[in-house]
This record gives sequence, C-alpha cells and structure tokens, in this order.
Amino acid sequence: MGCKSYAEFAIRPNMAASADVVMSFLENLSNTVKHKAEEEFKTIHNFKRRTCNEKSADLEPWDEDYFIGMMKSSVYDLDASVIAKYFPLSQCLKGLNVLVESLFGATFHQIPMRDGESWHPDVIKLRLHHPDEGDLGFMYLDLYSRKGKHPGCAHFAIQGGRRLSDSNYQLPIIALICNFSGACRKTARLNHGDVETLFHEFGHALHSLLSRTEYQHFSGTRVALDVAETPSNLFEYYAWDYRVLKTFALDETTGDAIPEKLVKALNASRNMFPATELQRQIFYSIMDLTLFGEQSSKPMDTISTVADLRRKHTSGKYAEGTHWHTRFTHLVTYGAGYYTYLYARCFATTIWQEVCQEDPLSRSAGSAIRDKFLRFGGSKDPSSLLKDFAGDAVIRNSGSGIIPNASSLCKEIGL
Repeated sequence: MGCKSYAEFAIRPNMAASADVVMSFLENLSNTVKHKAEEEFKTIHNFKRRTCNEKSADLEPWDEDYFIGMMKSSVYDLDASVIAKYFPLSQCLKGLNVLVESLFGATFHQIPMRDGESWHPDVIKLRLHHPDEGDLGFMYLDLYSRKGKHPGCAHFAIQGGRRLSDSNYQLPIIALICNFSGACRKTARLNHGDVETLFHEFGHALHSLLSRTEYQHFSGTRVALDVAETPSNLFEYYAWDYRVLKTFALDETTGDAIPEKLVKALNASRNMFPATELQRQIFYSIMDLTLFGEQSSKPMDTISTVADLRRKHTSGKYAEGTHWHTRFTHLVTYGAGYYTYLYARCFATTIWQEVCQEDPLSRSAGSAIRDKFLRFGGSKDPSSLLKDFAGDAVIRNSGSGIIPNASSLCKEIGL
C-alpha cells in the first residue's frame, strides 16, 4: 500500500495524516505533563510510606491505583452506596431525555417492537421525536449484563441516515449496549463511573441520530477516526456538572436532588491526580503507535519495548516479567488509533469551555452542537467542522498534518 508501517497506513486518512505528526504531539504533551506527574507520584509514594510505616518502601506498579483510591477516600469520604442511591438506572434514562429535550427540543418515547425484532427480553426500543421535525431516529437499549453478551459498553449503528428523495429521509437506527449489573431490573443502580460511561456512549448515539447526510457512508460516527470520539468525550462533561445532575439524580426514597456538596466532592476526587492519568493515556498512545510503527528486520521484543516506554513516559516502574499489553484489547480494535482519544479529549475540552460550560443545557448550546457539528457526520472536512464549531484556535497545523490545541486541556488539569 506504499506505507512504511501499519501506523502510517492507518493514520494517513485522518486529520493527523502521518504517524510522525502524532508522535511529535504525544512526546510534546508527555514533556508538558511530566513535572506535575512526578509531583503527584511523590505524593502517592509518601502516602504509602506513611500508611505502611516504612520510610524506605518503594511504590510498586501495582500500588499506584490502590493508594490513589485510598487517598481519595480518606480526603473526600465518598461512599459508593450513598452516591448510587441518586442514580437508579430509571432516573439516569430520564437524564438522557433531559439532555435531548433541553438541548434539542426533542424527546424519547418507548415504542413496541414487531415479533422477532428484539434479540432479548431486556431490550427496549425508543423513538426520538421532535414536535416540528417529526421522528429523528430510533435507538435500541440493551443495558444489563448477561452470560454470552458482548462485554463492555458500545454504540452500534444498525442503519445509517441518508437522503432517499427531496421529501424523504431514511432515519438512523442505533443500538446502545451496556453491561450494568442489576439482578433486580426495577431497582438497578449505577455508580457514578457507570453514569459517565452511559453519557459517553450516548454522545456517540446522538452523533448517529442527529446527523443528516446525503449518503449512509458519511452518517453519524463515520468520520475521520481522530475526531470520532469528540461527541462522546463532550457528553462526559454533562455527567459531572451539578446543573445537569440535579435535574435527574434524585434520591430514590425521598426524591431529593443530589447535593451540590457531593457533586463538588466527586469532581475534586476526579481532579486529585489529573497529570498521572493524562500521563498514563499518553503512554498507552505512544506504546500503540510504536508497536504498529516501522519495523526493523529483526522481530521486535515487545516486552522490553513497552518496558522502556513506560520508564520514559511515566513516573512509575515497570513490573519485570509481565506483559500486560497482551491484554490491552485496544491494540486489536484500535490499532495505531489509541491517540485519537487524546485528540478527542483536547477537542471536547475546548468545545466545553468555549460553547457549553456557561449554560450546558441551553438551547443555544444545543443548536451549536447539532447544527455545527453532529448534523454533518463525516460529510464535512473535519478541520473545517471543528473550526466552524469552536473557533480557529481549536486545532493547529503541524508538518503535514493537524494536531489539537491542548491549551484547554492543560488549563483544566492545572498545567
């Protein structure tokens, strides 16, 4: 195919245009975050030494998440069971309706299915309806875990939208698949991480449901890969904003809205070690790009390659004798594409700060999201799409390709 590596082949159609452009972006971001990440690492390390009463104890790779969780719990006293009582699944689904009604003036309605249409009794079908425009699309919800089901959470396009005639449009049909635990369907509760995941996948769903393209090939999420995760990352912000949460996160017993103090504590906990988490995502992206990059004549020792990259791009040690990357499934499904999560996070952060943050549920924010972004699917050049939506500063030229302006993300995490 005329490419020197699979990474070059995979990235060539994207905004980035080349693996070299992506690697340069990632290495610059790695250098930017390094000092703050090292400070956070020392904080975690010192906490372990105090907790274990061992002044010379090392912070092992398996320690990091454990002591981060312990520190967050000790500082913010967040009780998962207390949080979950504000997020019954039924209320979270009402939250999705709040979003589409506030932002777009549309509503979801559950509708019956034909014989044989559903693949499981848990599945429900919703119609997205606008009072002036009529039906906009259809969404299947399959939310509970069960044996033999596709793992994780995902959005699947079943039918893309397309123009059939001047007066007739083929409506999109999508499926939103999650794996929430709920032995009793009527009382299923979500933890806040599940709520964020639900809103993430709902961002993909809205991309499919609200795009209006001439051809199916450009419908919804059929866009350049390095912009595809932007709507999903944008709607994650809605799961953390008190002004949004108070509209649907209600105590299932008293009906009281989630306290603002609790939402502030959740946000403070999330923002406790932001550089560490960003550094980890950068490392994953560089690892992915390296493993799919240009190969020498000698087979690559992937274990030593990953170990070297971890030492270079994170503050922690590598666990010798392990090869955890063989379980990193994104290497299969998103080969040479993991960097797109960081691209999308930068884009979404800028969009949130410039377009949505002031009044996230306003019709003006919704009109901008729909008419300047979601409507076009993949039918508009992605760089023009982003600039028309969030301003020229959202992207930057770099060599032969395009990279995100990371200043909004850096601002968000205190760099």
